[in-house]
Amino acid sequence: MASVAAAGLAMSGCSTGAAGAGTAGTETAGGSAAAEQFPVSIKHVFGESTITSAPQRVATVSWVNADVAIALGTVPVGMPKDDWGGNAQGSTPWKDAALERAGAAIGSAKAPVQYSETDGINFTGIAKTSPDIILATYSGLSREDYDKLSLIAPVVAYPEAAYGTSWQESTAMIGKALGKSSRASELIAATEKTVTQEAAKYPQLAGKTFIYGNLEPAKSDGVNIYTDADNRPKFLTSIGMKEAPVVLENQNKAAGFFITWSAERANELLSDVFVSWVPDAKTQASIVADPLLGQIPAVKQGAFVADTDNSLTLAISASSPLSLPWALEKFLPQLGAAASKAQHQ
Repeated sequence: MASVAAAGLAMSGCSTGAAGAGTAGTETAGGSAAAEQFPVSIKHVFGESTITSAPQRVATVSWVNADVAIALGTVPVGMPKDDWGGNAQGSTPWKDAALERAGAAIGSAKAPVQYSETDGINFTGIAKTSPDIILATYSGLSREDYDKLSLIAPVVAYPEAAYGTSWQESTAMIGKALGKSSRASELIAATEKTVTQEAAKYPQLAGKTFIYGNLEPAKSDGVNIYTDADNRPKFLTSIGMKEAPVVLENQNKAAGFFITWSAERANELLSDVFVSWVPDAKTQASIVADPLLGQIPAVKQGAFVADTDNSLTLAISASSPLSLPWALEKFLPQLGAAASKAQHQ
């Protein structure tokens, strides 16, 4: 997930109401935060970080973290460009909408500084923003990255597994770091309610088994299956679907958040629905026609969701309180159509 080359693997609307409601810059960062008690200490995979006072200048790395800060009403002074899945200005539709509501649209005087992460953590770019906190609750920081960033400002790293933090946990951790725990709890509840309400419009999804993977035609190692440690399966289970038994039975073989699966055994990947990211419609057709990948039961029966929209893939895989409401009206109809086909097997 650290490189654009791996982004397909790593990545592969309506509003919650609370998201992005607030003003821009340091006023928002320090306003309601001052009402909560500081200092606060936050435990993470590399130890514990203490924030002595309400952060005024917030910088972020990776995906999700900037989304959460903005949704909580804090506009970062610095954030990464969305080099994969982003638009022409290195942002996303959901982030653009929230920043505009906050009076900090990209290109305006109050907009966050953007730095590229195509070559990894941009230490220089982050340092230039003079942050007093760096948010990395959803990231793949190494110990070396963490130590370098800590020389700039306190870092809130991920709690356990790299890129394994749920959007709810990221929101809670960032809310605590910014002194906005109550607001974070409200945001989580509002977003979960939106997801539940939208998913209820597709009752055929309930109880359907799924596999969320990455498929590459004509490669013997052309199948990677995401485990329940990844946010994509987490999202599907949150809307009432069930991870296929074949995934659960083989999760101990996972290389991080995914299982490498031989294309020769593709026919063993039994589920009602198979979901994948593909670069274009041509690749989707190649998968269906492939003599091995085409034998995946759900693919063979037409219950195959092949997402060609990088922004939509990003919105689900790096899910946040901003991205999920945006993604629902685009993603759920595709899932619903596939589940209906599975229903009539």
